[in-house]
Amino acid sequence: MSARTNRQRLAHGLRRDRGSYAVETAILAPVMIALMLLMIAFGRVTDADGAVDSAARAAARAASLERDAGSAQAEAQAAADRSLEGEGITCQTSNVAVNTGGYALDMGVDANVTATIACTADLSDIGLPGLPGSKTLTASWTSPIDTYRGRQ
Repeated sequence: MSARTNRQRLAHGLRRDRGSYAVETAILAPVMIALMLLMIAFGRVTDADGAVDSAARAAARAASLERDAGSAQAEAQAAADRSLEGEGITCQTSNVAVNTGGYALDMGVDANVTATIACTADLSDIGLPGLPGSKTLTASWTSPIDTYRGRQ
């Protein structure tokens, strides 16, 4: 075989494969874009989940520093809102529930306050078919109330 016939075969093979890259790109591009959007969605949900957990911690801590159940509920709500805002998380709906039963116990008895936060994170702007438009994330945190501080 001469060098010329090898070059001719190579040139013929290249002409035959012309356009296959365009077909591969047309098939793989939507798959790659969908994968990227899915990664963004999972990242946003994970980020929002961490922010909701942090907000529950802040709410429970703020509630445990108060002297009565009414103030504890108000401070927990404010602390949760500040924490979510600081993390840059916007909830479609949010709910802060505080179990203030520990305030009814006598001084000297170990008591706790528990804050539970539910936040519905918006995912509709991602636009990936099959992805839900929102996801509700929930977190709870318990913080001790000072055993020897007066309670009302």
